[in-house]
Order: sequence, then structure tokens, then C-alpha cells
Amino acid sequence: MKDLKEKLIHGLFFFNGFLVVIVLLGIFALLVFTSLPGFKEISIKEFLFTARWNPTSYVKPIYGLGSMLVSTLMVTVGALVIAIPLGIGTAAYLSDVANKRVREIAKPVIEILAGIPSVVIGFLGIVLVGPIIARIFNIPNGLNAVNGSILLGIMALPTIISLTEDALKSVPKSYSEASLALGATKWQTVVRVKIPASMSGIFAASMLGMGRAIGETMTVLMACGNAPAMPQSFLDSVRTMTATIAIELGEVPYYTTHYYALFGVGLVLFIITFMVNMIADIVLRKYQVVKQQ
Repeated sequence: MKDLKEKLIHGLFFFNGFLVVIVLLGIFALLVFTSLPGFKEISIKEFLFTARWNPTSYVKPIYGLGSMLVSTLMVTVGALVIAIPLGIGTAAYLSDVANKRVREIAKPVIEILAGIPSVVIGFLGIVLVGPIIARIFNIPNGLNAVNGSILLGIMALPTIISLTEDALKSVPKSYSEASLALGATKWQTVVRVKIPASMSGIFAASMLGMGRAIGETMTVLMACGNAPAMPQSFLDSVRTMTATIAIELGEVPYYTTHYYALFGVGLVLFIITFMVNMIADIVLRKYQVVKQQ
């Protein structure tokens, strides 16, 4: 009876894992087979390397991902520039400096930050962050890549802080004790011993934060201006791949080249996020293997 129960539990867990893989493959197959008809009329070279996206042109529709790829890259890099230093600093404070009472208050606050709906963050971008950016840089409005970067950086912070804190806590105590015994201060021990020792875990946390920033839709849709042109600076309005899908998919006629091209955009986005998460997972596994050794 006990063996039967264990086999049933094992089968249930296996089924759950198998189901997740099937769903992932199903999404990938849907994107591939729905986008394929579009590539009969659009060359892959034009799709990937043309800067302009103008599917409703009266002369000749143009389906180029270039400006969207650059826009997505800009807000993602901007978000990481903000989130990684802040995330590592906060994680180091929580793991090595803060007392128990501060940690008990700060941890739930960070978890609440992760649970705030993206539409609320986007709203703050419009009414608070945007006007501040416009005033500082003396521009007509603050709906641009800087605004999107700040908001995505805030949204990526909980992921980076939580995983970085775990990585710092997993560093063997003997490292810290040896550093302090040699006369290093607590600050020097954190910066020169613990952070380098947990670098692979911090890298994985940053990659997962990057995946969070790339896939975000509502915030960039509300805060980045959505101009479908090649941006020249971070103060320009930008339109990311996720925002383009969200804006156009509800309006486009079904089974047209434009419809298939939007699924092509989704396929490229899926491949990018899959690769980012896979790299983070590989690094995290290597980090866990080293930790177990």
C-alpha cells in the first residue's frame, strides 16, 4: 500500500512537470506555425534587419523589427543599470548589515513591491516619473526610454534582491571569519570576499531580472510613448516588441500578413526570453553544484 501511494505521488509530480513542458512546447509551436505564412511574403532578412515597422502603409507595408529590437534593448539595459547596483546593495545590507527587526520589515516590503500590478507602476510613470523627467531635461513630456528604464528597474528589483541575498547567505561562514581575522572590516569583507564568492548567483539573479524587464508589457506601453521609429537617445519615445503586440493585435484583421507578422514578433520575443532564462538557469545550476562541493 505504501509503495502504491509513493508511485501515485511520483506519477502526479511527473505529470505536472510533463504538463508544463507540453504547454511550453505548445506555445512555441503556436508561434512558429502562425508566423510561418507571414514569411512567405516577408523575407527573414527584411523582418530582422529593417528598422521601419509600417504595416499600414498605402504604398508598401514594411515589416522591420529593427527599431523595436533597439527600443527593447534600450529600456532593458537602462533597467539593469538601475536595478543591479541597487539590488546588490540592498541584498548585501539585508544579509550582512541589517538587524533582525529591519529585515523583518524590509523583506515583506520587497515582496509587496513584486506584487504591485504593472498597470499601477505604469500609472506612476505617467503622473509622477514622466513630469519629473520632463522638468529635469526640459523636454515636452517624459514618456520615453528613461521613464521605461526607471519603472522596469523598479519591477526587476525584487527578483534581483531576493536571489542575490540567497547567494550572499550561501557563502561559507569560514570565508567571512577568515577575512575578519585578517583585519578586514565588515564592509571590506562584504565587498571583497562575499560578493566575488557569490558572483555566479548574482549573475543568475541579474539575468532573471533581465528576463523580467524584457517581457514586461503594460508598463512600457503606458510610459514609453510608443513611437514606432528608431530611437536616437534615451530621451526619445520608444516602442518595444511587447507594446507593439499589445497595441496592434487587437485591431488587425485575422489571417493577414500583418497578423502573421505580429506572431513573428512574438516568436522572436519568446526566443530571446527563453535564451536569457536558460543562461540564467545554467549559471544557477553550476553555482549550486559548486556550493554543494
